[in-house]
Amino acid sequence: MKSAGDITESLLALREGDKEALNRLMPLVYERLRAMAHARLAGQNPGASLNTTELVHEAYLRLVDQSRAEWNDRAHFFAVAATAMRQIIVDRARRRGAGKRGGGVRPAILEDAALGVEARTEEILALDQALTQLSTLSTRMVKMVELRFFAGLSIEETAEVLGLDSRTLNRDWRAARALLYRALTGSEAT
Repeated sequence: MKSAGDITESLLALREGDKEALNRLMPLVYERLRAMAHARLAGQNPGASLNTTELVHEAYLRLVDQSRAEWNDRAHFFAVAATAMRQIIVDRARRRGAGKRGGGVRPAILEDAALGVEARTEEILALDQALTQLSTLSTRMVKMVELRFFAGLSIEETAEVLGLDSRTLNRDWRAARALLYRALTGSEAT
């Protein structure tokens, strides 16, 4: 990835109204966005309806729609990108699951393993609903889950984006997983 300074400089120029800044920014962040999308979509069935390139491009279109947004820095930009990817994945899961209502929903437990969108439509929708509930307790935890789970960032990368140290992030990650487990299963975490 290009230097953080180049990315931040392009974001600042964009915020100041430089219309070419977005054209300079995207080549700087494209590979990172692609890695985020790939991490999230790994393990999908071949022929799935959403692939890495499509997710990056859809996220890019949402980011362009937010071209008037005031991104503070590179970390803020990637946090917005992670949220966009979550929305795209959840929207796709909603469309796929619209006709598949019913029982048999196995709750998703947040692990570091990737979750294919096509294979787990119900789980993605249940996780989205649990994240909505979690947002009433902690928006920081929701951002952390979006970055870790939907964008595939490591503990260290997520800590950098959120401006936290790794110990705090690990503690919050354990707490978020426990709260989400409880929301998804209706039981206490072990």
